[in-house]
Amino acid sequence: MKVLITGANGQLGGALQRTIPEGLDFNAIDVEDVDFTEPAMLAARLVVEAPDTLINTAAYTAVDKAEDNEETAHEINAEAVAVMAEAMRDQGGKLVQISTDFVFDGTSPRAYRPDDPRAPLSAYGRTKAAGEDYVGASDLLVRTAWVYEAGGANFVRTMIRLMKERDEVSVVADQIGSPTWATGLARAIWGLIEKGAVGTYHHSDAGVASWYDFAVAIAEEAHAVGLLQRLPNVRPITTAEYPTRAPRPAFSLLDSRATREVLGSRAVHWRDNLRLMLKEEALG
Repeated sequence: MKVLITGANGQLGGALQRTIPEGLDFNAIDVEDVDFTEPAMLAARLVVEAPDTLINTAAYTAVDKAEDNEETAHEINAEAVAVMAEAMRDQGGKLVQISTDFVFDGTSPRAYRPDDPRAPLSAYGRTKAAGEDYVGASDLLVRTAWVYEAGGANFVRTMIRLMKERDEVSVVADQIGSPTWATGLARAIWGLIEKGAVGTYHHSDAGVASWYDFAVAIAEEAHAVGLLQRLPNVRPITTAEYPTRAPRPAFSLLDSRATREVLGSRAVHWRDNLRLMLKEEALG
């Protein structure tokens, strides 16, 4: 099987390359290789690559900037997906599209299931939802949330930097979800592909946390592996105390039970995966 990964330089794109199963022929491309806002260029590149499976991790992910640049976000998060879906149908291949908890409005009383109605609050969420609509019946859609990876640009590494600089950091405590280690997400995606899964699936690590809970754990685990020389004070605040350009869902926990059933494995708790990531980070 020939696999093409888009978003090669991103956190998930990198994790997919590091965890690729043996025996697969693959290539990985990013914005340096093709302009995702140019449909003709993208379509031509996909003809040349001719993958059996296309895993699209490329996305406009600047959530706040998307509020003022929704047209560009739509070109990358939706229109490019339309091109990919059509190319894979024409070539008899399969699209694996990666999406986000931001397609939900955060008002659910329970973890979001794959078939729950979408109601995005932000431009980013709207454009990712629009991209989902191009995924065909024989394709695979995987939603995830709060992704982080060693060496990437993410909440974990930002917190460690701030904790080195400050005696106290303030973190939102009224947004609830579950962190997701990109390496674990990549393994789940490969597993779903191997099982021939189609339709919509969710994957995040086990457990529940607020961003404040996550930050406290980051401080404790980073200190334990020597990434922090002292434990800073982490102060819980409300979303209202930390306004952002784009609204965030207050509750974005994803129900990953269907994914676990297909893979035949138990989800790993987010704190255990955080510990593994920070050990990688400490090793450089």
